[in-house]
Amino acid sequence: MIVAQGMMRVRGLTAIALTALLACSSGGRAPAAVNDTLAESGRPARLLSEWGLFADLKTLTPADGVVPYHLATPLFTDYALKYRLVYVPEGLAARYDPKEAFAFPVGSILVKTFAYAPDLRHPDDGVRPIETRLLVHSARGWRAFAYVWRADLTDAELKLAGATIPVSFTAPDGRMRHIRYQVPNMNQCKACHVLGREITPIGPKARNLNVAHDYGDGVVENQLVHWTRLGILEGAPADPDAAPRVPAFDDRRAPLAARARAYLDVNCGHCHRPEGPASTSGLFLTWDQPVGPNLGIMKRPTAAGRGAGSLLYDIVPGRPDESILLYRMESTDPGVMMPELGRTIVHEEGVALIRAWIASLDEEGGGR
Repeated sequence: MIVAQGMMRVRGLTAIALTALLACSSGGRAPAAVNDTLAESGRPARLLSEWGLFADLKTLTPADGVVPYHLATPLFTDYALKYRLVYVPEGLAARYDPKEAFAFPVGSILVKTFAYAPDLRHPDDGVRPIETRLLVHSARGWRAFAYVWRADLTDAELKLAGATIPVSFTAPDGRMRHIRYQVPNMNQCKACHVLGREITPIGPKARNLNVAHDYGDGVVENQLVHWTRLGILEGAPADPDAAPRVPAFDDRRAPLAARARAYLDVNCGHCHRPEGPASTSGLFLTWDQPVGPNLGIMKRPTAAGRGAGSLLYDIVPGRPDESILLYRMESTDPGVMMPELGRTIVHEEGVALIRAWIASLDEEGGGR
């Protein structure tokens, strides 16, 4: 069993600089340059270090040209801390899109490391990585690879078939949690990342990147502006206020409806959209979905089976306990729970947010 401990976490808004335990490990220094040939081939490397994404694997310091970023509202994964990096080959740039994930050129790599602190009420203390996922844009399309960190944290090893890792931690509400963290296999990666028939990134959309990021050394800059300045993004508005933006789901300064819609967008919208795997449900939860039946307002489910419980409608305005959406979010039954993948426990804060939002809705689905 892994009990998160022994690594310092630098704030999520800063560059990754995990040091404590890794600094004491015996791992070697990763190559300084990203392995472009490997990325273009679509073949996985056996070890994470072979990609050359880190200048120093012991501290997870990104290599030159590998840029840290974060999402305004991230997808929930059993309270795991997440550290994101993006790499775009030199001389190339992602193409801005105001609605969908940016169009990254071949050779680009999106990196996401999942980690836990022993007590998430103090998320900067004792952080330990569990898994690093790569989404690689090869010449044959996007490829998803999961790497599980060795016990001595010297490197992470490829796990094409996935893995289950026991993890214990204290959750933000102070309760001790013992989970069986799920590393997805390749098919499970596709289940969330498929759009149409192609694997595609989910997170790096303008609305979720349009927020300031602390890059360290006193550099705090809007991510769209920063990416443009580095030359890894083209076509973005010069003024980020002209680009779409979602709030952090837990930012109580933002309107309740906006926080709820941002949460549903990133946690559910990649499947629940007309082009997604859950299109036949008719329930669409993307950020820009108009209020109405397709958002779930007084909508009867089409194929929920026992996932609906004894309830009749996806969302009943003003009545969260009569809403299938909340019922499924509160479940950990594999035949009922939503999302189906990526969690084994209930996201208490997310449930509280959606409960409050549904309770606030008027009969037409508008917020009060």
